[in-house]
Amino acid sequence: MSNKIKASIIGASGYTGSELARILANHPNVEIGHITSESHADKKFSDLHPQFAGFVDVQLESAASLDVEDQDVLFLALPHGVSMDFVKKWADMKVKIVDLSGDFRLTSPEVYTHWYKKDHIYAEGFKHAVYGMPELHTAEIEKARLVANPGCYPTASILSLAPLFAKKVVEEGSIIIDAKSGTTGAGIKVSPVTHFSNVNENFRAYGIGGHRHTIEIEEQLGKLLKKQVMVQFTPHLLPVDRGILATSYASVSGEMNQEKLENLYKAFFNEKPFVRVRGSAPSLKDVRGSNFCDIYPYWDKRTGRAIILSAIDNLVKGAAGQAVHCMNLMFDLKETEGLTHIPMQP
Repeated sequence: MSNKIKASIIGASGYTGSELARILANHPNVEIGHITSESHADKKFSDLHPQFAGFVDVQLESAASLDVEDQDVLFLALPHGVSMDFVKKWADMKVKIVDLSGDFRLTSPEVYTHWYKKDHIYAEGFKHAVYGMPELHTAEIEKARLVANPGCYPTASILSLAPLFAKKVVEEGSIIIDAKSGTTGAGIKVSPVTHFSNVNENFRAYGIGGHRHTIEIEEQLGKLLKKQVMVQFTPHLLPVDRGILATSYASVSGEMNQEKLENLYKAFFNEKPFVRVRGSAPSLKDVRGSNFCDIYPYWDKRTGRAIILSAIDNLVKGAAGQAVHCMNLMFDLKETEGLTHIPMQP
């Protein structure tokens, strides 16, 4: 009899579901139980994602009829507004849930409705959900039954600024985050914006002044500062497959120089296995395919500002890898179990 963690992936047709399967298939403590897809039920997972042929040939099922009583953890790789239905449905089950949508990342259903323009049908979930950023909420994740996995942009942005906010040296109103993402961040469904002819040899900003990830960043940084904060966040679409590079700007109080800034970051992320404080600016390929967040803190003595660059793979550290990191904590496993992939270069 296997004593491995029985894990199911709810929603397999997208990039996140595929990345979850890639990581979990090689996790020494996990056995993949069920994988669901409403539009591809009865096909094999490897029919949908041919790279898994011979490795993950699980038959796809409908989530609506899934019996989860024999499962230990469910990864919900579902769209915003859909996950909440399943979290509510399985709320009384013993199974643990890691939700990769935005349905439980914020502080209340009212805040969710304002930013996502959709009513929330399971307000009770906000009382129990833990924000799944291990670098900030390790102890809470270890005890959680429902983890709200962070967004990809917020992961890169929050980690880039967390040491400054935790140290309370940020000057109010000075934060600007300029972030760029590969096209997989928009999901697998094509749109006029993500169509090849519009992305190739092109570069554009979107969600200017009101992107819904803004409030997620503000809430988490505000918790570190213990007061409400406001940031200027602008996302951009890069003509690449995957990766996020965020450049964050902050004015700080008190004396600062390059050495102090570096030491502040190294101390904050000490013993955080997936954050690498770098001595030079990272690129997307430095983290591609890995669960690392590479951060370079730079002190601009001319302007008196900290400029922080952070790079992640949006599908791994920004989604599936972070979710598995949370699972490791929830089941008292070594944090790095199944996640020590060396980045792919070139």
